[in-house]
Amino acid sequence: MADNPAFHNDKEGVVDNFDDPTPANSTPANPTPANPTLDTEAPTSALQNSTLPINFQCAFNHAVYSNYTKADGEALDGVTVGCRLRHVDSGSQTQIHDTVTSGERKSTDLLYKVDEAPDWGMTILFGFQHYLLMVVSTISVPYVLFTLLCIDEKDPVRGRLVCTLVFTSGIITLLQTIVGVRLPIVQGSTFSFLIPTIALINTTFPKCEDIPFSNMTAAEREEEWQVRMRATQGAITVACIFQMLIGFTGVVGLLLSFISPLTIVPTIVLIGLTLFETAADMASLQWGISWLTIFLMTLFSQFLQEVPIPLPSYNRETGFHIVWFYVFKLFSLLLAMLVAWAVCWILTVSDVLPENNPARTDYADELITLSPWILFPYPGQWGMPTVSLAGVLGMTAGMFASVIESIGDYYACARMAGAPSPPIHAINRGVGIEGIGGVLSGLWGTGNASTSYSTNIGAIGITKVGSCRVVQAAGVFMVLHGVLGKFGAVFVSIPEPVVGGMFCVLFGMIVAVGLSSLQFVDLDSSRNLFILGISVFMGLALPKWMERHPGFIDTGVLLADQILTVLFQTSMLVGGFIGCFLDNLVPGTPEERGLLKWNNQHSSLEKSEEGKPSCYDLPFGMDAIRRASWTRYLPFSPTFSGFSKK
Repeated sequence: MADNPAFHNDKEGVVDNFDDPTPANSTPANPTPANPTLDTEAPTSALQNSTLPINFQCAFNHAVYSNYTKADGEALDGVTVGCRLRHVDSGSQTQIHDTVTSGERKSTDLLYKVDEAPDWGMTILFGFQHYLLMVVSTISVPYVLFTLLCIDEKDPVRGRLVCTLVFTSGIITLLQTIVGVRLPIVQGSTFSFLIPTIALINTTFPKCEDIPFSNMTAAEREEEWQVRMRATQGAITVACIFQMLIGFTGVVGLLLSFISPLTIVPTIVLIGLTLFETAADMASLQWGISWLTIFLMTLFSQFLQEVPIPLPSYNRETGFHIVWFYVFKLFSLLLAMLVAWAVCWILTVSDVLPENNPARTDYADELITLSPWILFPYPGQWGMPTVSLAGVLGMTAGMFASVIESIGDYYACARMAGAPSPPIHAINRGVGIEGIGGVLSGLWGTGNASTSYSTNIGAIGITKVGSCRVVQAAGVFMVLHGVLGKFGAVFVSIPEPVVGGMFCVLFGMIVAVGLSSLQFVDLDSSRNLFILGISVFMGLALPKWMERHPGFIDTGVLLADQILTVLFQTSMLVGGFIGCFLDNLVPGTPEERGLLKWNNQHSSLEKSEEGKPSCYDLPFGMDAIRRASWTRYLPFSPTFSGFSKK
């Protein structure tokens, strides 16, 4: 199990992060210079002159060097940096040995990269943090569906629908991180399918206000919303079967040959920019609480991240002692959320906040009361899904928008988690697994499909934890949420202003990650500036105009109107398409377009080094896959490198 870089204890006067068998009172076989050449950020002299406890010195030293080492001391790209503190005598004097081997250090400041893992205790805490972010992000979609489906405000089925959605999202997250794209990327509901869902329900069923619910029995009211749900389920299921096909057959991979930095930048940037309205709407419900949340996230993640907190600990060798823990660096989001949530609770119980104020924590009391302790979501729980051509075509348009968004998320997540750019086979698998997730969502009856969650990608940039195992732990929490109804309902009570404040920071991180890909292109080129400017601007302008003029497209064919409306209202698709089209059409040198640096990084990093497994390889059967020559023709196989390559 990997050591935890957040803190490290002393044992019999010896701290050795590499489990070095050399006795404490002996001389290492290959002693290193007393003052090795270190990165300028490493305060070696400060550590040597420090009077801090041994365990804190090692924790601080290792935290600095964890930027470019594995916590268990394995060499990472030829670099091994250790922290070893030994007593010279019975006093407080210590001697520090830093072991550095030759190689190029990584510039990333990640605590854990995609293929590294914290110990299980830290994994659970990190995973719980991702789980909370996913839940507060995804509950907005069910609340829109409640109104569309004509579900009464006091109907406990609302809680069941939320639990079903989170339950299936957990299953899909586990599939995606284990056999899919294999990045620390959370799966959840998507707004891309909401527009076709709205169009399907509004054009097929009467409006809720026109239905005489007061004259209907409970069974009739239940059937009224379930028939809408079944129509939505069928359309999503068939559309996502098509998504599975374009993923696993490699159609998506074929499109990657046309994708460049000037395609990725507007796609990712517009993911964050188009969500500003959602973040602002939620934050504006109570700006005071939202600004408090933003302030706490900034304070914890930027100013206090290197401040350790003393915590009591116990083990058999040393008994009770103090360890120094970097709690603000590791759990800045979770701490900010909990503190702001606690402030809202205090203001609620003291009646400082008036009734019906969005920042109050008691608005979800009824939902918590009505939610069952245990429930088991299952396929067909609302009845057999029904299929219509109009619904399927509309959902297919939403599916394409979701695929474009997910591809951008894959690149963003890889950069955040310190992973190579995702190769073709990983993207093919990722899109295919999302298709499987959409089919599961349709059969279970969530009223939505699944896609990659941009919010949790932004969280990686804040917490500096890009471990895949952490997101897998979050997937387990989601599955438990779906089974433990009361447990999940409690977290639905997080006030929306708190969530809005978090979104303001996280969505801003997504925009910044998208802009970071501009490092590959020549920004002195007027060609590139033109393409970048028009793709981002039109990606914002056209969808907003279409939203304000819903009846503008009138081809005379309802299905065509629905498909075009969905496509033109999806900003990531509009901006990404314009960027891709112009970048491949307007003349420009490969160096000017950033293709040389982009392809060099892609080709050098996507393939594993000899004897070193890639993070995009499958977790099982790789020896057999490499031995079988026919697997190179499978678009989802780790040995697949493209149809054009021999």
